Amino acid sequence: MPEISVDNNNLENNPNSETEAPGENKINAAEFCGNIFSWTYNPSLKNSSVSYSGSVQDIIGYSVDELNKLPGGFDKLVINSDLPGYKLSYKNLIEDKSKKEITREYRITDRNGSVKWIFEKITTVRNKTDKIKLITGHAIDVTSLKEAYSTQTKRSDFLMEQNENKDKFISMLSHDLRAPFTSILGFAEILINEPQLAPLERDEYLHYIHESSQHQLHLINYLLDWSRLQTGRVKVEPERLNLSTIIFNCVSSLTGNAIRKDIDIKVEVSDKINVMADERLLGQAISNLVSNAIKFSKEDSKVEVKADIFNEEFVEVVIHDYGVGIPEGNKQMLFKFERMFTTEGTKGEKGTGLGLPLVKEIIEKHGGIIWFYSEVNNGSEFHFTVPLSKNKILVVIPNESEKIDLRQFVNDIYPMYSVTETVNGFEAMENFLGDIPSLIIIQHNLPLMSGLQLIETLKNDNNNFSVPFIVLMENISTAIHDEYFKLGAKAVLPLPVDYNMMSRHLEKALL
Repeated sequence: MPEISVDNNNLENNPNSETEAPGENKINAAEFCGNIFSWTYNPSLKNSSVSYSGSVQDIIGYSVDELNKLPGGFDKLVINSDLPGYKLSYKNLIEDKSKKEITREYRITDRNGSVKWIFEKITTVRNKTDKIKLITGHAIDVTSLKEAYSTQTKRSDFLMEQNENKDKFISMLSHDLRAPFTSILGFAEILINEPQLAPLERDEYLHYIHESSQHQLHLINYLLDWSRLQTGRVKVEPERLNLSTIIFNCVSSLTGNAIRKDIDIKVEVSDKINVMADERLLGQAISNLVSNAIKFSKEDSKVEVKADIFNEEFVEVVIHDYGVGIPEGNKQMLFKFERMFTTEGTKGEKGTGLGLPLVKEIIEKHGGIIWFYSEVNNGSEFHFTVPLSKNKILVVIPNESEKIDLRQFVNDIYPMYSVTETVNGFEAMENFLGDIPSLIIIQHNLPLMSGLQLIETLKNDNNNFSVPFIVLMENISTAIHDEYFKLGAKAVLPLPVDYNMMSRHLEKALL
């Protein structure tokens, strides 16, 4: 921790002096320095004891009387590791007649067990024979100042490391962007200048140009996606998604890659698991991990994709391959964007080195975490978590007895779903924004705004609104019925509720 510099001349009278941190940044001590206390001791008097100012209690929690009765006195509060230096500095001041004052820093434990930093100035007054007549001390609580310096130092170190990593990254990126173009241009010139090339040779050159161009496009796309996530230009827009649908779509898009290596992709995911995620970004993360699993798998092998409930808040997704595995020395580099670490697949497939860092960024933007296990020649398992979409039904009905009947009905046939009740559209909107439900059951005639106005408002305020909803209505008119279905209603049912009919539509809506 950096040492604090305080103007000794102004410590007692002007605690608002400015303290300079290492480097050029300055911290205003007034913002961070706490309470001050003083003490005096007259060694020339018999049975003299240290006299403390009443403000000592504001720092240590003990009153002056309590402190005087404390075994060992104030020294007892000093942290053991700081005690030798604390005592030595005082001893040197007493014994060295050339010294008139010292400053020292140490830590104490207050009455509540909290650790505090103290900055203290001690001054001696000597007579003509250099015998000490009076010792005075002024101490200030600088805990907040120390913490501010610590935070500033850590921030400075972090920024320096980021700058170094950025320089390395730009250097590697420049090389990776430039190198393939040399070959692409070389082959293109051959094709232009040698029209008599054999068809086989021409096809080989064209294939290389196509493959290299595709690789560069992937690299640039990863860079753009990462940059947009970093700068907030791409916002994570979570919606309720069926996880098995997302995973099967990703696997389907990679079937060709798997077939070329005779790899069987096995998916074990319940179709009842729903997550709160950005569909495009989550799909991108899963596709990247499955693509890597195929890339590093041997021919005639398999890749397993599984998902299950991790805890009350998250779902865990696992992508497991039985391929070449990851050497111990490479594991630390996988998620570091600045390293652009990449190795070839089992059939020479190339990578950009940016896929896994982008996956990590996507998962963390969703509030999840990613980790892996790997053993050379035994394959790898990549795990990540994504927020679970809780099974909740939002009921918007003003009539109390109808709400009770509907809640009881839902609890009986869907005990895994919780029911949240509101009586008007404004309460429903507030509840919706706090926790997006699996289904909305809404009555058309509501206080303050109609059910139609509520759904229109929710759709306008949420671009990706995809929550199914069922409408309850007396005297259903064709015009209003059609308006609800234009907005995506699963059903418009008459009041009073026909629970047989409700049961059928609930089952369809919650699939």
